[in-house]
Amino acid sequence: MIDPLYVASGFGVGLLVGMTGVGGGSLMTPLLILLFGIHPATAVGTDLLYAAATKTGGSVVHGWSRSVHWPAVLRLACGSIPASGLTLLVLWKLDLRGDSERNLVNIVLCFALLLTATSLIFRKSIMERYRKRLERVDERTTAIATVVTGIVLGVLVSISSVGAGAVGVTVLLLLYPRLPMATIVGSDIAHAVPLTLVAGVGHWALGDVDWALMGVLLLGSLPGIIVGSFSATRVPEPVLRLVLASVLFVVAGKIMFAELNLSSAIVTALAWSH
Repeated sequence: MIDPLYVASGFGVGLLVGMTGVGGGSLMTPLLILLFGIHPATAVGTDLLYAAATKTGGSVVHGWSRSVHWPAVLRLACGSIPASGLTLLVLWKLDLRGDSERNLVNIVLCFALLLTATSLIFRKSIMERYRKRLERVDERTTAIATVVTGIVLGVLVSISSVGAGAVGVTVLLLLYPRLPMATIVGSDIAHAVPLTLVAGVGHWALGDVDWALMGVLLLGSLPGIIVGSFSATRVPEPVLRLVLASVLFVVAGKIMFAELNLSSAIVTALAWSH
């Protein structure tokens, strides 16, 4: 039996992804955790493969219209793919089960959501402040900074499934100030495909993917992305970004609050048992 609420959630997130291009995808994992009560590790694994599937379409479109800066994509991937592999290896070695895994995913997820929301709101002021300065940076420094960014994104995305979108775009805008916005977004999406695929397959190997759930989410999100892409021009982008960032702040706060409540409950229980 297909749960219409899952399909509706997929459609909603797809709509946001289509409209904003960036940041909408970061809602899927918290939605699965908070609204549907799915274990954070399963939510992350499922969302990674879901993202790989939805972003492949976007990547093909951008690649077709020549709006991908391949050197940047390769540099990001040189950092992110090995970092993702190492992160998954560490997760496998730690063999976190139950609460400890939940805590780790939730804490990293909170950090990634706050980072995404901040980059959505303050991107313009960050650009104005640092862009001129970064235009004078030499090619070698840019290349190294791009690989380092890839490493950070690889770790963040592998644990929380969030961060490749808005955070990636903001950093690319800073490091490649001469590239047009469409190329920045295209390059970010093109990099997100192999990263989410590698991390998603890693989570699948760890047993953290719900295939039936992923299928239902895709069923809703693909039409959502198409509808969103057509209506993106009708809603002013600053409004979209502000609304999305506000939602992300609230969601991060809710996860953190739940996390703190859980921790204090455990501490209290331990104190009573002694």
